[in-house]
Amino acid sequence: MFEIEYKGANSVVLSTKKATIVTDPKLSVAGLKDVSVKDAIVLATEERFVVEDDSTRLVIEGPGEYGVANFDIRGVAAQRHLDSESDPKRSTIYRLETGGLRIALIGNIYEKLTEDQYEEIGVIDVLIIPVGGNGYTLDPVGAVAITRQISPKVVIPVHYAEPGLTYEVPQLGLDEFIKELGAPVEETAKFKVKQASSLPEVLTVITVTRS
Repeated sequence: MFEIEYKGANSVVLSTKKATIVTDPKLSVAGLKDVSVKDAIVLATEERFVVEDDSTRLVIEGPGEYGVANFDIRGVAAQRHLDSESDPKRSTIYRLETGGLRIALIGNIYEKLTEDQYEEIGVIDVLIIPVGGNGYTLDPVGAVAITRQISPKVVIPVHYAEPGLTYEVPQLGLDEFIKELGAPVEETAKFKVKQASSLPEVLTVITVTRS
């Protein structure tokens, strides 16, 4: 079993009985307090979203394969949304697998996966993807395109406009992504999953209230 909390921007906390994984904990870039990373496994989609803290269990900030606390983690290099094809790939997409459940974490990337990226990510049950757009990250159209390309059972949108957040570039609201995707929507304070068979049978948007 795992549960997912949303902290704002691209940051989520994924918890199991054996480990806590924190993604992109440096929320001070969006006007919030940085997420605690004590004893946590940190996944950074970009180096600039890492919080320097000696109490972390492990920091992963790039492509490769990692095994820790019953998680199989794969980092896949990706082009940032703001970069050109000739620039180095400075973003990382993560695939996590635990207990038969497969999760993909996407940062501020270009709006289409290459065939190689798609193959490396593989089959995904839960997709966590930014949707706020305005030139900084995936917009609703781009986020929907990638969601349909990956075809998960659950999509959790992140990085969108909401009170208390001050992004470098103003973000669009969540409603625009939901309207563009046209899938059923459920709202929760924490997204909890016991096993893969408990996931929805059709693609469902799960909006997780920021905590």
